[in-house]
Amino acid sequence: MEIILKQDVENLGHVDDIVNVKAGYARNYLIPQGYAILATKTAKKMHEENMRQKAHKETKLREDAEAVASKMEGLKIKVPAKTS
Repeated sequence: MEIILKQDVENLGHVDDIVNVKAGYARNYLIPQGYAILATKTAKKMHEENMRQKAHKETKLREDAEAVASKMEGLKIKVPAKTS
């Protein structure tokens, strides 16, 4: 049975992984505990779209961080403090 993990599960996988497990393990433990959802066609499509949006957001965040880093590259900061 294929499931999509909503949380990290030790010895099974990480968040957003699609894994195969035995049906009883999925129905009796993972799904009721909220660790996973059943990987139907619609769930897989939604998962793919969410992963695509997540990758786009991460790319945008990285570009913004690199822009800020380039602005701060030649900046020097002096902090006056007593030392002993």
